[in-house]
Amino acid sequence: MTPAGRGHRRRDAQRRGLRAESLAAWWLRLKGYRVLARGFRCPAGEIDLVARRGRTLAVVEVKARPGLAEASGAVTHTQRRRIARAAEAFVQRHPALAGCAIRFDVVMIVPRQWPKHIADAWQTG
Repeated sequence: MTPAGRGHRRRDAQRRGLRAESLAAWWLRLKGYRVLARGFRCPAGEIDLVARRGRTLAVVEVKARPGLAEASGAVTHTQRRRIARAAEAFVQRHPALAGCAIRFDVVMIVPRQWPKHIADAWQTG
C-alpha cells in the first residue's frame, strides 16, 4: 500500500472514531450523564470520554466494530492499564472530582444497532 493510501485509511478511521465517540456521548447524555471531556490525552494514556452522573465518574472507552463480539473483546489489558493511568492524571488535573467514585465503562458502537453501554466493564488493580 502506498503512503498516501495509508494516510486516507488513517483519516477514515479517525473520522469513524470521532463519529462513534459523538454517538456514545449522545447516548450517555440520554442516560443522565454529563460529559466532562472527550479525547483526553496525557503522557500516561488517552481517554475517549469522561462522564459524570452524581458522584460517579465514568471513564469510557468507545469501541466501534462491525459486530458486538468484536467490540466486546477490543479492550486489551495494556489499554486498560493506560486508561487507568490517564484517569488518575485527569482527576489530578480536576481536584473537584477527587471525591467521585471512578468506574471504567465501555460503549460499543455497532452498525444498525443502538449503542451498548457496559457500566463497570473492568476493575483496576
